[in-house]
Amino acid sequence: MKNTDGTGIPGKTGKNKKTRKNPLQSFYNQFKSIQTSILFTCSVLILFAIVIVVAVSLRYTQDEVYENAVSYTERLLSQLNTDVDSYIEYMENISDMVSENADVQNYFFNDSLSDEEREDAKTRIQMQFDTILQSRTDIYNIGVIDSRENVLINGDDTELNPNVDVTQEDWYQNAVAHPEEFSISSSHVQNAVKDCYKWVITLSSVVSSKADPQETAVVFIDLNYSSISRLCEDNSTGSGGYVYIMDADGGMIYHPQQQLLYGGLKTEHTSELLENEGTYTILSEDDGSRLYIWCASEKTGWVVVSVAQTSELFRNSRQTQFIYCMTAVVLLVIALLISNVVSRQITKPVQALRDSMEQVQQGHLEGNQVAVEGNNEISSLSNSFNLMSRRIESLVAQNRNEQEEKRKMELRALQSQINPHFLYNTLDSIIWMAESKKTDEVVIMTSAFARLMRQNIGNDDELISIGQEMMAIENYLTIQQMRYKDKLEFRLDMAADIRNERIIKLVLQPLVENAIYHGLKYKETRGMLTVKGYRAVDDIFIEIADDGVGMDEETLSHIFEAHKVNYQSNGVGVYNVQKRLQLYYGPDYGLTYQSRTGEGTCVTVKIPITRVDE
Repeated sequence: MKNTDGTGIPGKTGKNKKTRKNPLQSFYNQFKSIQTSILFTCSVLILFAIVIVVAVSLRYTQDEVYENAVSYTERLLSQLNTDVDSYIEYMENISDMVSENADVQNYFFNDSLSDEEREDAKTRIQMQFDTILQSRTDIYNIGVIDSRENVLINGDDTELNPNVDVTQEDWYQNAVAHPEEFSISSSHVQNAVKDCYKWVITLSSVVSSKADPQETAVVFIDLNYSSISRLCEDNSTGSGGYVYIMDADGGMIYHPQQQLLYGGLKTEHTSELLENEGTYTILSEDDGSRLYIWCASEKTGWVVVSVAQTSELFRNSRQTQFIYCMTAVVLLVIALLISNVVSRQITKPVQALRDSMEQVQQGHLEGNQVAVEGNNEISSLSNSFNLMSRRIESLVAQNRNEQEEKRKMELRALQSQINPHFLYNTLDSIIWMAESKKTDEVVIMTSAFARLMRQNIGNDDELISIGQEMMAIENYLTIQQMRYKDKLEFRLDMAADIRNERIIKLVLQPLVENAIYHGLKYKETRGMLTVKGYRAVDDIFIEIADDGVGMDEETLSHIFEAHKVNYQSNGVGVYNVQKRLQLYYGPDYGLTYQSRTGEGTCVTVKIPITRVDE
């Protein structure tokens, strides 16, 4: 016998089948609207295709930029090496000219010269040095020094530094160690000259005596970077790029930021470049990646390195990238517009229904009927929603009327909860004063009692003016003062600008009664009760303060809790008053208590301003 659910399993029904969730459907359920789902799907498909095309194009452009940058920079560095070699060769010619000067031979190697002849030779050598220095601003110092400490420097009487042994300087030692070739030092501070400490590159060579080749001196020329700096700056790449020169061992010959480099504030990847077998590499640094391209000189062995920010390399290709991106954006915008138009026509009735539902959720029931043409599912759903909203509107109106009647019934119940002991005691006091022939007191007490009863029982209005409420308080306190002559004094201070403001009926009198029965009644001496009202901005504050026995913190913490009605006092608790105030005015209004044991209690009533004429 087969079951009827179509599962083919006896004893099983279709209700027990577990439905497998569709991941794609779950994903689409995350969107807030159908229109968003359509837009997202079209956007993803088109964006995926555009990203692939743009990525391939940008990658091809990037490779082309790198290849062009490397090729162009290598040509620049090759030309720069040629220029630097020519410059060094020119300086070598100057050194040769000094070495071959007959006066240099006579001054340093001919001991048979008279003092006058030596002085004449010195003068001519200094004139030659002076001419060279005046014609070449890129030379700081030029001079000749021998091992016997004979020295001629520049075109004047420049002296050696007495604290430095010149023969131990690297440039001097290199020249002596390689007498047949020129020696070029790395950048250093030349401290061989007295009172002169400048960063230089020293070109040095050995000049030998023609009579005795064993006698030698060293010709040195201190270069001040100006020509090399100018050559490097002219060949720098981009605003963030620069060119520097190092020797074959990684020693720095020239760097545009020489001081930072030697101060340890900047470093260069000299070892990585020397170990690299290629001619360029890209290294990542804190401020971005950089392209390093280098070229070595066959003459000097120096390595000229060009450093360029990769971001600068692509600065000229940004126009192409901008065209790619703008094309992608235009295509995406067109697709979104088309998708938006199509999806809007489909989802417009759904959105109208959603907006109406949101208005209903916020409590705006009137005027939220949805009109949808057609006989599809959306129109059927809209008709059901219209019926539901009208039914809810009817129920809300009915509930509002019921709540209004409930408040009126609560007010009447409060009016009926007048303390019977207060009535009995007041009537007994009137009888006792009548029997004692105290006619004036009987008249005053009876009049106050009659006005109080008329106010509390004869008036069905839920709201009365503060002035009317104060009259009731005054009548009540007049009666109580006559009953407790030795116990009670009172003072009423109500600002004139709030007397016409409205307040819920029977709010102040229960608080005054609490002050008397729970504060002043148990005080051994006469007590003072003060009722003060004033306005602060858009709110009204009424303070009822007594100097009675007060309350401890435990009692004060439970003051607003619902208690059993105590007919020995007023029959209306603080909880009831607080609940009425907050139900009518909102949670920001109501009662605030402050009290100290043995010092008294102050309760503050806070209500908003609402005039009678409003």
